[in-house]
Amino acid sequence: MNTLIIFAEVSIVIIIFLVVIWLVGKLSKLLIKYPLFKIEAQQVKMMRRNITGLLLLTGLVLCLVIVGVNGFLIYQGKDLQKYTRDLIGLIPPGFWLTLAVGIVQSIGTVILAAIALALIKYCLKLGNTRTKNIDSSTADDASIDAFFNALYKRIKGGVWLWIIACCTLFIKLPAVISDYLFIALRIYLIIAVGLLVTKAAAAIVDILSVLSIRYSSPDNLLRFYDRLQHLIPFLKRCLELILYVCIATLVTQQIKLVADLSDWGLRIIKIIAMIFFSRVLFEVISLLAEELVFKEKHLTERQRSRRLTLVPLFRSLLQYAIYFTVGVSILYTLDIDPTPILAGAGIIGLAVGFGAQELVNDMVCGFFILFENYYLVGDYIEAGNVEEKVVEGTVEAIELRTTRLRHPNGQLQIIRNGAIGSVINYSKEYIFAVVEVCVPYNANLGQVYQVVEEVGQELNTNDPDVLEPTQVDGVESLGESNLLLRTLTKAKPGKHLQIQRILRKMFMDTLRSEGILCLAPIKKEE
Repeated sequence: MNTLIIFAEVSIVIIIFLVVIWLVGKLSKLLIKYPLFKIEAQQVKMMRRNITGLLLLTGLVLCLVIVGVNGFLIYQGKDLQKYTRDLIGLIPPGFWLTLAVGIVQSIGTVILAAIALALIKYCLKLGNTRTKNIDSSTADDASIDAFFNALYKRIKGGVWLWIIACCTLFIKLPAVISDYLFIALRIYLIIAVGLLVTKAAAAIVDILSVLSIRYSSPDNLLRFYDRLQHLIPFLKRCLELILYVCIATLVTQQIKLVADLSDWGLRIIKIIAMIFFSRVLFEVISLLAEELVFKEKHLTERQRSRRLTLVPLFRSLLQYAIYFTVGVSILYTLDIDPTPILAGAGIIGLAVGFGAQELVNDMVCGFFILFENYYLVGDYIEAGNVEEKVVEGTVEAIELRTTRLRHPNGQLQIIRNGAIGSVINYSKEYIFAVVEVCVPYNANLGQVYQVVEEVGQELNTNDPDVLEPTQVDGVESLGESNLLLRTLTKAKPGKHLQIQRILRKMFMDTLRSEGILCLAPIKKEE
């Protein structure tokens, strides 16, 4: 009989620990399958192994203690059956009734929860189908499925956590356990709902973006959406950050030790909102300024180039003004007086200004370049001092400190305005495309002149970039076996290189067909 009692006690302990280990395994699988936090599967498996090992060790020690205590009682000659019955008798009779009622209530709650979850799953599945049928072209079906699956997982996790907390109340466990479980339930719901709202906000933004593109037309304000579409990723990031801050604020309010930190949540949200609206304000004002500047349809090339030059300058000044204002507002939000900081910055700026004469020189030269109209965006120029390296290319941007040139070979050249040196502008009113033609001594110059002029007349008729037909400027030089003729073709500003290439090919083809092309120098060069 004593052996049976010991076996029964050890079996009860083993069963309890096996159930706990099973629950730990189930919980770890749920964490791997439905991660609420960003926990890797390997970390979850490591935690499960550690907890399982600790439980096995605790169970083994407890079984050894039970066997040892019972062996000691047998050694003292006590009746284990009577001793066990007396221990059970010390427990109040109402405890067993309360435990039985609690177990029944817990089982009933679990059954009702399982039925409710099945009903919720069916309703969500129906809602998923209805949502995809509303307008199949506004969103991806996979994203809708992912949202509803995530919603069901969060509801399922919250329901089971609520059941566990309720069961601790039913079986009359210490109140501190149920209190902490309900705190954990509130934190779980806050995080779960917050993550769902984050997903929903991103999906709503995507749907509105697609609808805006679909219904935009030249007659409504949505025509500007295409030029503001690049703000959508920034909007999503800001919304995500605001929702994360809200989640963190609500979570910290549930924990007394860190509840005071929740006051910073509203300030951080204000800062994020100010940064977002400042970016939107900058883009909208810039867009309106461009619309106003280029509202006139009949602009000359010169007027258009000048406006293209001034718009980036306006954008730069506007950007500095808005961001400076936002920076001061952020300091006020953080309860920091910006006056001493601005005063210190002014003193530092004055000190730096004495040592930054090149910077000041660059900015002053930039103003003179802009307002004295040396060159504009789109002009083709050569710049630099004769004794130094000269750069050339098409002007892509004129800023306060630098000018950006795109070389015909493709490289971007950035020159300080103070070091721009002398400037040769090929884009003022007109430019000559100069092409030299090599002809033999025995050629009939009258015939050659006629052929060149006919080619120039044909190019003038067919190419809108040519302003006047080609004219022969005369004999440029006398070679050993040939003459070098110089031709001039008036072309639109910046188009001389293109016209030169076209003319060379046309001259070569026409002179070759007339039998007067000088081939000897070409072969020699090759």
